[in-house]
Amino acid sequence: MTLNWRRIILKNFGAVASHYNNEAQLQKTFAWRLAHMCSRRSIPEGIWVDLGAGTGLLAEALERLHPHQSVIRVDGSKEMLVQNRPESKTLLWDLNVGLPTWQKKPALIASSFALHWLNQPTSRVEEWFSSLAPGGWLAIALPVHGSFQEWHIASKTSGVPCTAIQFPTHESLLKGLNLKHVRYQKLQRFTQTATRVGSLLKPIIKVGGQSTPQVSLSVGEWRRLQRFWPCSKRNRTVKLTWLIEILLIQR
Repeated sequence: MTLNWRRIILKNFGAVASHYNNEAQLQKTFAWRLAHMCSRRSIPEGIWVDLGAGTGLLAEALERLHPHQSVIRVDGSKEMLVQNRPESKTLLWDLNVGLPTWQKKPALIASSFALHWLNQPTSRVEEWFSSLAPGGWLAIALPVHGSFQEWHIASKTSGVPCTAIQFPTHESLLKGLNLKHVRYQKLQRFTQTATRVGSLLKPIIKVGGQSTPQVSLSVGEWRRLQRFWPCSKRNRTVKLTWLIEILLIQR
């Protein structure tokens, strides 16, 4: 990830911060799913952190399900952190340079829809896991390789470069860990449908997720890509499929 692209990512998220919660339906869904999975585990009290917390969707869900536990929100966007409740514990921090130092090692490191925006996601997983207190938990939800299959098909058949962000693979996320520590892992499909390709991609832009290191397409290339996008013959709708990985790992 280049420094310039990192700045673009933060700029895009900062620009939508004030209305992010109104648009981030997919992110809300999986923040709550991950929080519910955590509530079924015996996670020790202590320091709980939400990495790449943004506006605090995951942290808020965790705190609602664990009323006596506060969650520290860590993010690289000041504008996003400002959207958290005033009484929330927040920390402006670039997660690409490592983790902050806390008085004690965290009992829970959680992250939803953030890891894929960081440098070397696989290394980040190893780093976060090693930073846990003994018996602590790492809880992650993120889109992985296999997402946006319709976009990739359209790109291949049309000859137009695919500008979608490259997600980490399911296998790479666990490459540096002993699988005996994995307590839960599941891939979930989430498919969005619309009558136009533009309507599928608009929600991504509305939540600031349009950043890509690829060269932007011309108007003509976008039109050609849309003509080759797989379309249902039955109801003339187009789809965009997400493949979301949920992981719970205990140290």
